[in-house]
Amino acid sequence: MRFQVKVVMFDLDGTLIDSVPDLAAAVDTMLLSLGRQPAGIEAVREWVGNGAPVLVRRALAGGIDHSAVDDVEAEHALEVFMEAYGASHELTVVYPGVRDTLKWLQKQGVAMALITNKPERFVAPLLDQMKIGRYFKWIIGGDTLPQKKPDPAALEFAGRVATLTAIADYREHIEQLKGVLMDQYVLSKDAIFALLDERLIPSSAGSPSANLPDANGVALPAPPDCEAGA
Repeated sequence: MRFQVKVVMFDLDGTLIDSVPDLAAAVDTMLLSLGRQPAGIEAVREWVGNGAPVLVRRALAGGIDHSAVDDVEAEHALEVFMEAYGASHELTVVYPGVRDTLKWLQKQGVAMALITNKPERFVAPLLDQMKIGRYFKWIIGGDTLPQKKPDPAALEFAGRVATLTAIADYREHIEQLKGVLMDQYVLSKDAIFALLDERLIPSSAGSPSANLPDANGVALPAPPDCEAGA
């Protein structure tokens, strides 16, 4: 099966970068300011994926279920978290192979979009700090539109731009992408590395395999070997 690739759409956290250490530091700063015990990086790693407001509520609840968290307390905690997170991204790293992949896609004339639940004000500066901002033509943050992922609004918005190949991380996001893009390809972050081998591999959510064609439906040439680190 062949299709025309004009745009590749990426998720950010857990797909292109590991920002959990900085998110955890901000969460712990917020909790300590409220007289609570810090959560730690492993707990925060379980809570990320649905945007800053949900992350903060989960931190206040000490778990995934945050339905009992007071809304006023959560709003105040979110302000503290946002200030702390905005102060530093020194612990965030780009995953190995990502820069090579973005560079290769750009060389093939494929435009790239970024859709993330991270607040928009943090996204462009962070991408530039990670030296990958220049690759993205479109950026949709968690507060760019009224809805956040897994609501399909951002995907439908991006889907009007061009045919998409979506690369995401969390299973719920993968299932959401599949529902919106229908017969398009939706891949786990492992597919990033498969791009460097010229093939799209099945994700854990059951995506199909296929050669990656260019905008004319012709298989793209094999990219250069991936660097050992990014």
